[in-house]
Parts: sequence; C-alpha cells; structure tokens
Amino acid sequence: MTQTTTSNPQQDYHALNAMLNLYGEDGRIQFGKDQDAVRAFMLTHVEPNTKRFDSTAERLQYLIDHEYYERAVFERYSPSFLDAFYARAAGLGHEFATFVGAFKFYRSYALRSFDGATYLEDFTQRAAAVALALAAGDEEEAERFLDEIVLGRFQPATPTFLNLGKAQRGEAVSCFLVRIEDNMESISRGINAALQLSKRGGGVALLLSNLREEGAPIKHIENQSSGVVPVMKLLEDSFSYANQLGARQGAGAVYLSAHHPDILKFLDTKRENADEKIRIKSLALGVVIPDITFQLAKERKPMALFSPYDVERVMGMPFADVDITAHYEEMLADERIRRTMIDARAFFTTIAEVQFESGYPYLLFADNANRANPIDGRITMSNLCSEILQVQEPSTYREDLSYEHVGRDISCNLGSLNIAKAMDGDLAASVRTAIRALTAVAEATRIDSVPSIRRANAEGHAIGLGQMNLHGFLAREGIMYGSDEALDFTNCYFMAVAYHAYRASNELARERGRAFGGFERSAYAKPAGEGNYFDRYVDGRETLEPRTPAVRELFARFGVVLPTAADWADLRRVVLRDGLYNQNLQAVPPTGSISYINHSTSSIHPIASKIEIRKEGKIGRMYYPAPYMTNENLPLYADAYEIGWKAIIDTYAEASRHVDQGLSLTLFFPDTATTRDINKAQIYAWRKGLKTLYYIRIRQQALEGTEVAGCVSCML
Repeated sequence: MTQTTTSNPQQDYHALNAMLNLYGEDGRIQFGKDQDAVRAFMLTHVEPNTKRFDSTAERLQYLIDHEYYERAVFERYSPSFLDAFYARAAGLGHEFATFVGAFKFYRSYALRSFDGATYLEDFTQRAAAVALALAAGDEEEAERFLDEIVLGRFQPATPTFLNLGKAQRGEAVSCFLVRIEDNMESISRGINAALQLSKRGGGVALLLSNLREEGAPIKHIENQSSGVVPVMKLLEDSFSYANQLGARQGAGAVYLSAHHPDILKFLDTKRENADEKIRIKSLALGVVIPDITFQLAKERKPMALFSPYDVERVMGMPFADVDITAHYEEMLADERIRRTMIDARAFFTTIAEVQFESGYPYLLFADNANRANPIDGRITMSNLCSEILQVQEPSTYREDLSYEHVGRDISCNLGSLNIAKAMDGDLAASVRTAIRALTAVAEATRIDSVPSIRRANAEGHAIGLGQMNLHGFLAREGIMYGSDEALDFTNCYFMAVAYHAYRASNELARERGRAFGGFERSAYAKPAGEGNYFDRYVDGRETLEPRTPAVRELFARFGVVLPTAADWADLRRVVLRDGLYNQNLQAVPPTGSISYINHSTSSIHPIASKIEIRKEGKIGRMYYPAPYMTNENLPLYADAYEIGWKAIIDTYAEASRHVDQGLSLTLFFPDTATTRDINKAQIYAWRKGLKTLYYIRIRQQALEGTEVAGCVSCML
C-alpha cells in the first residue's frame, strides 16, 4: 500500500546535490555527495511514495485492471515468463549514477497514479514494459531489448521510453515533418497536422518554402497574399494549444528557403524588438541554404529572392523542389519570374545577428544534404532538432480537404547508443538490437490522422539510431576531445556502427521478404562500381583502419573488429540481392533528457560545463557532473566554449560521412564572439560537408556577486 512521508526531505537531497558544486575543504570536487543525494532521494522520497505489491502477477493485474497498462502488451506473454522477466530486470542491478538522473526519471518518465501522488514503477519496470511492447510477444527479443536498456547500452528516445506499455499515452514516435504546398487546402491540412501530431507527441516541423510571398497575386489579382508570417502565427498558436496529455508541451519548427522573398521578414520574427503582431516566441525557425548563397556572398554579389508563385508556374514544380544552385542563372534570366535583390553578405550577417539574440535559425545546407542523400528524391527541410533528413512527396487535396493524392511526409523513431557502454559490451550486438527495437516502433505505428505520414512510415520504416556520451568515453579513455586521436576514433566508431546498422536492416529485409519502398531507385541498388552507396568503402575512398596507434590499440583492447573492404563488399552484395528494410537508419539527435537518466554526455557534443546547472521550475537548481569525471582527469573535460567551434565541427564531419541523415550540432561561442565569428564557423561547417547546424550558444558572463564563492561550475 502507499505510504506517505510526514516530513519534507526535499532540502536534504537537494542540499547534498548542491554540495557537488562546492569544493570540499581539501579543494576537491565532492562527487560522493551526489551519490549521497541519490540514496537520500530514493530512501526518503521514492520508496515511501511507491505502491508495493506482493508479486509481479498482482502488480500487472492491478495496473491493467485500473487502465494504467495496456492489456494487449502483456497478454502476448505467459504469466510464468512475465514473472521471470521482471525478476531478470530487477536482477540486472540498475542504480542511478546521479541525482539529476534519478530525479529526471521519476519526474518525467515513471508511471504514476492518476492523481500524481504515487509511483507505480521504477526504472527497470519502465524498461521492462517498453521491452515487452517492442518485442510484441517474442520472448527472446524482449530479453535482448531489456538487457540493452537496463545495462545502459541503448536508450530509446523520450516518446518511446515514456509511452510504451501505458494505456493512457501518446505515440512512441519522436518527430514529424510535413510539407505545405501553395494552396489553402494544404495550409489547412498543415495546421490540422500540427494539432493532431502535437497531441500525440513528438516535435513537428513544417515546410513553408512553397508558400507565395507577401504581396503575390491570388487568382491573378495582385498584392493579395499575406505571405508566410501569418501562417507561422497560426502554427504557433496550434502548438501552444495541443500537448501530449500534459506530459510534453507541443513543439514546432518551420523551414524557409534562403531565396524566398519573405526570408528577412521570417528572420525578423525572432528579433528581440520585433513588433508583437509578427513576433514568434515559441516556434523554432530553420533556413534552407543552397551552395549558391555562399558563392554569391564570397563573390560579393547580390542574391535573388525568387517568387515561389512564379517559379512553380515556370519550372513546373514547387519552389522547394527546385535545385536553386543548378537553376539559379536560368531563373535569374527568366523575366517571367519576379525577384527581389538583396546583399548576400548582409543576409549572412542578419542570420548571425538573429542567432545572437535568439539562438535561431537552424541552418540546413541543402546541397550538402542532397549530395549525401542515398534515396531518390530531394531533401527540402529538416526537423525540430535538425538531424532528420528524408525525402518527401507532396500531397494534393480536393475542395473538401480530402486527399486527391496521398504523398509522403516523415515520422522518425529515435534512440541512441551510449558509446562508452556499447564499447564495453558487444558493439555489433548492441547496434543490431537497437535497429530492431527502432524498427519495431515503426512497424507498430499508424498515424491515421495524417495519411501522408502513415504512408511513408508503412513504405519506408525510417528510423534514426543516434549516439551519445562521446566526450564521456573519450575522457574516460584519456583522450582529449577534438584531438587527432578523438577524430580518428569518431571516424572508425561511426563507420563500424554504419556497417552493423546496414547488416541489421538487410537481415530484416530477408526476414520480412521485402525492401523499403523505392529501394530499387536508391544508391543502395546501383550496380557495384557504378555509384553504389557502398563503393567508397570498397574502393579505398574511405579510411577503414585507425590512423593513430592509440586508437588502433583502443579498438583492440575493447575487442571491436572494424569492417574491412572485403566485409563492405560482401555487405554490398547481400544488399543488392535482398535490399534494406529501412529507408533511413541513422540520425544523431541532441539527446537531452535521456542523457541524464543514462548518465551520458549529450549527443557527440563536448560538455557545456564540468558541473552542469539545471533549473527545474519551482524545484530550483540541480547539479549534474560530467560522466566519468574525477578529480584526477579534470583537464580532459574542457568545455565546449574552451574547445571551440572548429574542433566540434571537425568531430561532426568525421561522423557525418557515415550517417545517412543528419547530426544535431550546436555551436558554442565565447561572449567576445562577433557576427563575423559566427559566419566563419558556418562557412567552415558548410565546407566540411556538414548538412545542418542546430542552435548557436553564446557564453554569458555571470553577474558579479551572484554566485557563491568556490562553486565548481562558475570557477572552472
């Protein structure tokens, strides 16, 4: 039965956690205090407020009967298996490594009673419910999923880990991307999609590049269109209204071409002094930039902003689908296409100015993304975290808003490997299990409210396997982030993950008896030696062995065998024969919340601080120590501002070559940075072949006298 505490212990575990940020009398960081905080939190808060049961059978029956758990998930398994399964989960010995990890799990993920007062599951029980749901009755698969999650090698993304197994839940899908075409029916459908998808969970991004600009004609009558900003306002209101049962606030992003006539108005919506009539507060902005934009800026030439209305009439396709770099001169010379000229260098300065003020916009380097894209079609946008890069197909509608043609939009199911734990275990097995787990989400998902997403998911089974804890692993192994050895490891690790991911998807294609829809038109299906996606791993264009002795020894010590050219040639052979089940396989998200519960450094970024300060609403400040950090290895934990943007971009460039989608990359700058510094970093990232840039972060100086003397996070 539920017990309640008679005293308020919050101060005790919060006080212990706060001591992590204060040096001890010996001048050392007090890591042990954080462990004391974990124990105090579990003992004085979690245990007294957790409902107890005499057996697994009693617990599951109660949760199913009271509509906390989804009956169908558990009915696929025998009572004896479930009893042994939950005993297995408990026996894996999970403990939270940090107070923030424990607090985050119980605050955001653990199933609670409907009144919120009582915990109904712990971490291993949440992992067990997720594993059972993913395995859909396959007992051996369920055990593999459970082990990977509880042992920390694989962590499903928040929507999957939060929702699966629960009766009252949103979807397990992480993010959605929806095209909007230049007609009122498509705009209406886009707003409806924002509401429906936000209600079900996951971030939603929408493409605005095809919408005619402000002042464009409607039905040949000039100066009628209101442009993209009013649509942005409608979308922002939609996201603020719809959320996932109150568990996650609605979150949206909009993408616009750099050569759209409304681009400067689009950027102005994020300025601090923007008029309230146009100001966009919560909607994220992304700009799609082709190569020609950089070239015009380099040559100090003006850049043309082309009317999407005219482009579609003249070119016979929506503006977003036009390769602007390839057709720029042609469109510039065509008098039927109206254009506005602006200064290309001033445009990039404007982007940097807005990023200084807001962190936005995200940037999608369109031609880099499309050159690396193995799928037939054109990438025109990204998602809320700028790592999803997939091909879409426009839909068409009748006047009653029913579908005349159901196109293809995007949903993506995410989860990440903990690089350190995956290296400690069996990397190939972890990748295989993760691919199968993410595919299970795709196969079990039906987004009927947005048919274009349902169709693409059913045909493509696209997923996004990510990575986290790169900095933590490197520091644990005595390697400085951004060093030659770190870049060498990053290249080899991501190459190995790609190989095993493709192997796993090929295995699924054989089991299911089919490849993803459109496989035959992809670079994976091209003849060997004639542009096949895997040719570069066979013909010597990619370095397959470590370049440095330290990394060569590292892989040998962990027993990780890197694929050879012969291995890649064999993979190419079986993929040509049997196909791949998943249209897309990898995408590296920013991994926020799941990094804390998994005790990982976020994504493949360097840390932002040795002791990170988190603010949790009324709870106040909490402190999170970087994984594997000790008082002895502190120099290896230089933060992102110290490491600098060049080393971060170099790291992402090494990984990006082996990732079929994108990587969510935040750039960090000191408070002395200028717009010129930001532009230099953007140009460098574009030249290195990166596909997207996420946020821009400027280090803020602490106000004098506002921090406690001797605090770790302020003085390092």
